[in-house]
Amino acid sequence: MSKVKKVLHVKLGRERAYGLAWHEEGVVHIDERITGKKHLEILTHECLHCIFPQMTEEEVVSVSKELSR
Repeated sequence: MSKVKKVLHVKLGRERAYGLAWHEEGVVHIDERITGKKHLEILTHECLHCIFPQMTEEEVVSVSKELSR
């Protein structure tokens, strides 16, 4: 199990993503324009990718939505 070592808030418009994760390095990028509940959901989503890289995208989406509720 990996750790999240760094969370950076950057503009991700060119990547067309709200967030990105590099589980090998434990780095998460979150679009700096995201706020509120959506920010929590995206942050949770990307952290799950780092901590549980074996999870499928569908599992990550489901768990992150449930946790952010």
